[in-house]
Amino acid sequence: MKNKVASSNYNDWWAGLSDAKLWPELTVLVVVIGIAWGIHYVLGRYFVALLSDKSIAGLRRTALRGVQRMVFPFSLLLLLLVGRAGLENFGQDVRFISLAVPVVLALMVIRFVVFILRRSFSHTRALSAWENTITALIWVAVTMHLLGLMPSVLSAMDDLAIQLGDSRVSLLAVIKLLLFGAIALIVAFRLSDFIEYQLMKTQTLTPSLRVGFAKFGKFSLITVAILLVLDGIGIDLTALTVFGGALGVGIGFGLQRITSNFISGFILIFDRSIRPGDVISVGDSFGWVQALRARYVVIRDRNGVDTLIPNEKLITSDVINWSYGDRNIRIKIPIQISYANDPEQAMGIMIKAAKAEPRILSSPEPVCRLLGFGDNGINLELRVWITDPEEGLNNVRSSVNLMIWRSFKENGIAIPYPQRDVYIKHAPENFRGGKQ
Repeated sequence: MKNKVASSNYNDWWAGLSDAKLWPELTVLVVVIGIAWGIHYVLGRYFVALLSDKSIAGLRRTALRGVQRMVFPFSLLLLLLVGRAGLENFGQDVRFISLAVPVVLALMVIRFVVFILRRSFSHTRALSAWENTITALIWVAVTMHLLGLMPSVLSAMDDLAIQLGDSRVSLLAVIKLLLFGAIALIVAFRLSDFIEYQLMKTQTLTPSLRVGFAKFGKFSLITVAILLVLDGIGIDLTALTVFGGALGVGIGFGLQRITSNFISGFILIFDRSIRPGDVISVGDSFGWVQALRARYVVIRDRNGVDTLIPNEKLITSDVINWSYGDRNIRIKIPIQISYANDPEQAMGIMIKAAKAEPRILSSPEPVCRLLGFGDNGINLELRVWITDPEEGLNNVRSSVNLMIWRSFKENGIAIPYPQRDVYIKHAPENFRGGKQ
């Protein structure tokens, strides 16, 4: 019955299209659209030139982009109101213009709301491309509602259905699933990002617990969003038991590594063996932990290169955590001096050079040891401690070695190099007397 009423209203609107009295209104409508499009074209080029200026940024740039998007619907709405007032003054019919006014007003509101929503998300090219599509789809739906076509369209989409066992799947149900699912997931992601942002500012929790609570909250919100969408569109949640069994089989056959990395990530977070900011070595990778993800850990080395190491590897292999219990690290700097020099003097110079380096700790204080007597000289070793391994180790060695080298030159202490004395006890006859 509702479909018949809607169809009747629609026919009433278009029944008098052949009436000559409508032509002035249609002419005004076409002229108004053309003028609005011309205004949009001219002002659009002006805004493009204005926004090309890189000095315009921040809130001012956002406001200009918003005005740019509202030029066409606003000018069209204003011209429609002026045209309708003029036609009414001359006693002309204004049914189509009266219908176009709420449609254009809906377009203006939709464009503004979608623009604000897009600005609340991270700016990406994909999101910019989808903005116009989303705006068009919402506007088409609102227009069909204003024209009274929505009940007929919904009924037609519901009639396009297939039977899968005891379940009936229609085109309308699929569209509802996609629409409500997208909205629910967007809300879940935004809410989880807000929770993560608040947790990262909390100083009462350790970095590992912050990441752990953020991951758990995100996973919980996404799960709740999916369940609410399925329940909202009428899908029996008991049917998920079949899906759960299929998921278990999939994990058993092909998803073991993904599941293992996911669970290993939670283990790393809650046992606090690896935390953001720790300096670790895993195989040939050395650096400090940048982030703990659901599937991997991000480690950045001294070259600024990020290495993504699966969580499972950090659980099953040997990991050196240089800052697990104590951030202090000892550095050994070997030096060899000549047998002609005084080792005690050289050891004093080496300790003095270590104390001059600001990154080396005074407690434990630097020490120097005589380790042995080599083939070419006396083997000494300087041992120092630092507390910031993430700032690098070799730069400390280089700084101390350079100061030791300068001090050795000033005090006449030599650093030997390999030398060999060759004694020929029995030379051939043709070498004696200088003969070749």
